Amino acid sequence: MPRHVQEGEGVNAFLPLPRSFFEPSASLVAPLLLGRLLIHNAPEGRIGGIIVETEAYLADDPASHAFRGQTARNRSMFGPPGHAYLYFIYGNHWCFNAVCGARGVGEAVLVRAIEPVFGLGLMRLRRRVAADQQLTNGPGKLCAALGLDRGFDGMDLCDANSPVFMAENPDRRKLLAGQGTVTTSPRIGISKAAHLPLRFHLRGNIHVSRRATLA
Repeated sequence: MPRHVQEGEGVNAFLPLPRSFFEPSASLVAPLLLGRLLIHNAPEGRIGGIIVETEAYLADDPASHAFRGQTARNRSMFGPPGHAYLYFIYGNHWCFNAVCGARGVGEAVLVRAIEPVFGLGLMRLRRRVAADQQLTNGPGKLCAALGLDRGFDGMDLCDANSPVFMAENPDRRKLLAGQGTVTTSPRIGISKAAHLPLRFHLRGNIHVSRRATLA
């Protein structure tokens, strides 16, 4: 566990990412989210960890939910930036995204994996797995472990009092130095625009969902 990221610290000890962080395109925000924190302020206590894998989905991207325009399902994806967008896939899994870009554009970053740090006991109850490495190494897995579902859609990620928010990691520079460079590769599990190098992960982190050939 990083030296400054401790379970006993109060929520206010963490600095939420500012709205301006999410205003650029998702392709720029996605790699910058690596090493930062995703936190759920659950009734049982704080649950979350360090973001180690992301994917960008863009406004003109055939693989994006926003490609054909705004609907009731994807409304949150169109902004404002710095809010959550959650959707259901395969009839079984929730996926968590951070909305990026100007309001009305329709871009977001899918958080594919985190390194679990806070609320490990609760995560283990929610996901009965052989090792902690398997708790949050995938988008559906991390939502199940953290207890995130459609009810969190549209939540403000820039407010430490929000049910779910994203924060700075005081040890991010040390983390990145110790786990290698940010690796870029094609996205996973899609058929459209699958060749685009819009997946980003920390090469040396064991909680990444899947290894891929470097782009």
